[in-house]
Amino acid sequence: LIDLLSINGNDDRLSSNVNYQSIVLIDRKLISMCLPIDRIGDYTDFYSSIDHARNVGIMFRGVENALQPNWLHCPIGYHGRSSSIVVSGTSFHRPSGQLQADEKDKSLGSHYLPSNKLDFELELAFFIGGPENKLGEPLSISEAENRIFGVVLMNDWSARDIQSWEYVPLGPFTAKNFCTSISPWIVPISALNIFRGPNSFGNEQLPRVLDYLHDDKYHDSFYHVDLQVSIRGEIDMTPSIVTRTNAKYLYWNFKQQLVHHSITGCNIRPGDLMGTGTISGTTEDSFGSLLELTWNNQRSIQLSNSSRNPTRGFLLDGDEVVITGKATIGDISIGFGECRGLILPTYRKTN
Repeated sequence: LIDLLSINGNDDRLSSNVNYQSIVLIDRKLISMCLPIDRIGDYTDFYSSIDHARNVGIMFRGVENALQPNWLHCPIGYHGRSSSIVVSGTSFHRPSGQLQADEKDKSLGSHYLPSNKLDFELELAFFIGGPENKLGEPLSISEAENRIFGVVLMNDWSARDIQSWEYVPLGPFTAKNFCTSISPWIVPISALNIFRGPNSFGNEQLPRVLDYLHDDKYHDSFYHVDLQVSIRGEIDMTPSIVTRTNAKYLYWNFKQQLVHHSITGCNIRPGDLMGTGTISGTTEDSFGSLLELTWNNQRSIQLSNSSRNPTRGFLLDGDEVVITGKATIGDISIGFGECRGLILPTYRKTN
């Protein structure tokens, strides 16, 4: 199929025949993409990038307590809301919720307002395939590899001010349940095998993980996918690139995320979706969220292609965020398409 669709492929039956092209190729401007799976099952989002976890920890707990004691021992995650997963190109309203009334004094309670700290999260996500494991029967690392069907781009939109008030003690809830965007094309995991390699931290995990999480192929279990986020302001013609990173900056691989999810005996079904969590690199220009890029609004970023209102702390109404991804080795590349979403003003009921 790759040869058939490639301009310089070995099979030129399509590229050399205009009549065939008119039959099988459709201008993408004439079509509306749908979710790649009609009814996504359960959705879990992990926290698998060590640089992202460390950045957030430093921001809120200080350098000495950057990583929670459990972080290097198991993949951390939370259960998301599959009903609000939308396909790329879907617009959504800025969420309102409970915000802490006084940032310095939690005892003063909260008030209900639109979020002022709306953020993107640059992620990959993988869909589950294969037969469902029975309730009570965990998956092994080798079994997990055969259950990962394919990968999409993901933006797990987050309201940071709602999150900071509600996340203790059970983690994110309404700060993340209002919208999650994914790209419409699933890239089969088999197509990504040639892009596998080590992560950016080495060939083994220290401290050594428990046996059920140990992966003999850890050194070759990360997909080197270049990722990019752009923001286009309401009146801007061209999006501005705000970050570039790579999926090699994950610490926990797909298999380990899936195995840990099942270790208590949770049955994982075909069509379930697992997000990696925000993927951040080691440098400031490779951070995967505005929370990190602006260090929680302590500094601003510049939109290079914006002539009006070119600075951002967090996202504004009318902003469109576009995530793209591409894996490349030599002259072979696989694109992931786009994951884009437009922010509308807060919804207001009319009588």
